[in-house]
Amino acid sequence: MGRTPFDLADIVRQHRPALEAKDTLNAAQGRAFSAITLCRTAGLGGHALVCLECDHKEESYNSCRNRNCPKCQGLAQERWIAARAKAILPIPHFHGVFTLPAAFRPLARKYPREIYNAMFQSAGAAVLEMGQSRLGVTLGLTMVLHTWTRKLTFHPHVHLLISGGGLALDQSGFKQVQENFLLHVKPLAALFKGKMMAALRELRDAGVIKMTDGAFGTLMASLAGLDWNVYLKEAFRSAAFVLEYLGRYTHRIGISNSRLVKVTSDSITFRTKGKATETLKPVEFLRRFIQHVLPDRFKKIRHVGLYASPKALAQAKHHLGSLPVPEPPKPTWEKELQDLTGRDVTMCKDCGAPLYTRTIPMPGSFKKGRAKPDPKDFRCANPIPRSLP
Repeated sequence: MGRTPFDLADIVRQHRPALEAKDTLNAAQGRAFSAITLCRTAGLGGHALVCLECDHKEESYNSCRNRNCPKCQGLAQERWIAARAKAILPIPHFHGVFTLPAAFRPLARKYPREIYNAMFQSAGAAVLEMGQSRLGVTLGLTMVLHTWTRKLTFHPHVHLLISGGGLALDQSGFKQVQENFLLHVKPLAALFKGKMMAALRELRDAGVIKMTDGAFGTLMASLAGLDWNVYLKEAFRSAAFVLEYLGRYTHRIGISNSRLVKVTSDSITFRTKGKATETLKPVEFLRRFIQHVLPDRFKKIRHVGLYASPKALAQAKHHLGSLPVPEPPKPTWEKELQDLTGRDVTMCKDCGAPLYTRTIPMPGSFKKGRAKPDPKDFRCANPIPRSLP
C-alpha cells in the first residue's frame, strides 16, 4: 500500500474556493472537504516514532476517519469484514441491486435522507415479502447504499447481499434454495416500484416533500410507466468470498486516489471502467464528488431480516448446525495494519529495534501564551514505551 502519485486532498485544497464561489456546500459537505484536507497532516496532531538504537525518527499524523476520505477506508473495511464474519450464515448468498429511476433523482438530491430511507425500506421489504410468500422463509439481508457511477455522476442504488435460504416462518427449520435462482426479478421489481411510490405519496401527504398537485401527478404518472431496474446475480458459494466481495462495496467512496491518472491546474483525468478515462475541469470534478456526501449520521449499511435479529439468526445457525466460535482477543491497530500492509510499525525500519512514541499535539491544543513547536523540530525526550506484541 504505497503512496499514490495524486491525492484528492491536494485537489480540494487548490480548487475548493472556486467551487464555493459558484455553489453553496451544506454542513456535511463542508466538513467532508475540511477533513480530507487535514487528514494525516500536522493539523490533526499525531505521534513521533523514535528508535533509541539508531536514532531513526519519523512522524505519523492522525487520520480524519471521515467516511468520504479516500485514505481512511482500508482499515475500517477490514474491521467491518471481521465483525460480519461472526454473523454471516455459512451458505451461498446472492447479490442484488435496486436502482432509482432517473425521474426520481431530482427528489433524491433535494430530500436525500427521506428518499434514501425510503429506498432501504422499500427494497428490504420487497425481498423479505417475496421470500415469505414464495419461499416460506425469512431471509437475511445486508444492504449498502451507493449514489455514484464510475464517472461520478448521480445514480442512487442499493446493493443487497441476500442469504440463499432462510428460517422457516414457524422457526421449525432452515430451508436453502438452489444456487442459481432465488426469486423472479420482474415481480420483485414491480413490488419495489409499488412500495417506493407508496412511500413517496406518504412523504408528500405528510408535507415532507413539497410539490404542487400538477407536478406530483406528472411525476407519479412518469414513474408508473417505467420498468424499474432490479437484478439478482447467481449465488456466491463461499461465505468468505461473499464478505470480501461485499467489503469492497461497504466502504467504497465515489473515487479513490489510485484512480487519479493525471492532475493539472485546469483538468483532472481519472479511470472509469477498464482502460477508459474521464477528464473534467477541477471545479466540475469536485462538484461531482461532493454530491455523494451523505447526510450527517445517515447509516449507509443496514441489516434486515435474519441479519437484523440476533435471536432469529441464532435459531437459523442452530438449525444449520453452526456452533458458536470463541471470539479471539481484539488485535491492536498496529497488528491490524501489519496484517493489511505487511509493515510492522512497532519496529524501526532501519535497524529492527523497538520504536517508542510520544504524542504530537494538534496546533489548537496548546495552552494560551505558549509557543507552538514546529513538528519538524520535534524531539522525543522521555519517550513512552509502546506496547509491543
